[in-house]
Amino acid sequence: MKKSKLKTVYVCNDCGAKFPTWSGRCSVCGAYNSITEEIISTTSLKPYITTKSVPKPINSIDVSYKGERLKTGYKNLDSALGGGFVLGQVVLLSGEPGIGKSTLLLKIASNISKVKRVLYVSGEESARQIYIRAKRLGVEDTELFVLSETNLEAILEGIESVNPGFIVFDSIQTLYSDLLESSAGSVSQVKYISGKITELSKSKGLISVIVGQVNKEGVIAGPKVLEHTVDTVVQFDGGKGYGYRILKITKNRFSSSGEMAVFNMTERGMEEVLDPSSFFLSEKPLNTSGSVIFPYTEGSKPILIEVQALVSKTFYPVPQRRAQGVDPNRLSIITAVLEKYLKINLKDRDIFVNVVGGIEVDDPAVDLPIAAAILSSYRDIPLPSSIAFFGEIGLTGEVRGVYFSDLRIKECEKMGIKRVVANLKEKFGNVDYIELNSVEDIAKTLPKLV
Repeated sequence: MKKSKLKTVYVCNDCGAKFPTWSGRCSVCGAYNSITEEIISTTSLKPYITTKSVPKPINSIDVSYKGERLKTGYKNLDSALGGGFVLGQVVLLSGEPGIGKSTLLLKIASNISKVKRVLYVSGEESARQIYIRAKRLGVEDTELFVLSETNLEAILEGIESVNPGFIVFDSIQTLYSDLLESSAGSVSQVKYISGKITELSKSKGLISVIVGQVNKEGVIAGPKVLEHTVDTVVQFDGGKGYGYRILKITKNRFSSSGEMAVFNMTERGMEEVLDPSSFFLSEKPLNTSGSVIFPYTEGSKPILIEVQALVSKTFYPVPQRRAQGVDPNRLSIITAVLEKYLKINLKDRDIFVNVVGGIEVDDPAVDLPIAAAILSSYRDIPLPSSIAFFGEIGLTGEVRGVYFSDLRIKECEKMGIKRVVANLKEKFGNVDYIELNSVEDIAKTLPKLV
């Protein structure tokens, strides 16, 4: 008997759009080489949760949750999450391979197992491999259960038998369901499994942490719906060659996003850095031109970091503009603004800008530190370590105020910064202020700061 041919469809791994034939570029999201062939399953997918919901008036909803949060065992991480995990919360954690996602989660699982039963599901490592790593980290908890499995139906049976309150899925790209014929990591598998995990967490009040792999561009692999489905998205970053790791909260339904926590990778696992500002400024050079302190923040946790610039005579027909840790396009704009409004010639100079420590900064307040560092290096004016700069620079040469100015100044006060250079509508704290309104003011102010 002739076997019937399976039905297939071509799906974009980035946006989930479907096409009848393959093409090199998705016409919906514009991604290249993201379209893969998937088998269409003829099996009807039944929901794991079969209870029916009925509409209720908002003031009649029974709220048994009183605001308690489950602590991770890391003070800064709890603060970044808004106080800890919320019952029923689904968290997506992503990061480069080898950055320490599994190491951090195993330690968090160990801390939480002191108060709740924990299940660590791994599709990438065997139970023996997890035990070896746990022994190195000093993790030996009787309420921490390990399951090395990739089949979703088997995992659900394991969850029913253990009845945990906290679950780690490492990683979702390695899991598959028998109800779908496509391979693990495909768009359909990731969408279906993430949906089942969310249904399970919400219905039973379980806290689930999903590890998501990243693609070669450094973004979370799989469909964008994965990030929409979960409650919290956490990005784990760290410069290559550096021992520290930065955990950023890019989405959080239970608190503000943009928060961060800093960790240091050691032989005993991840150790949180309680004072990141001291950590990043510990090796700042003294009496050196081109070095500026910048209070960086994306949320309520500011960190003092060092922005460096090097301006040197070029030997090339076209001068170089290189930036590490900031957008290179931003560097070109700031350079052009300085040339026009300060009447200086930078066309025969190479300009290099670096955020020390490998931190990636996407904060408009870094404009003023970059400009100050460039002028400091160009005119060889060393700036004291007791001064901090922050502010946005517009195309017309104005210096603008930025958000979280009060938090930035509080961190400056805490670290002993005596003077702040910025454009502030309101004064905070007990530091001395140097008001700037334009890039011309920067050029006039720098010589007076020495």
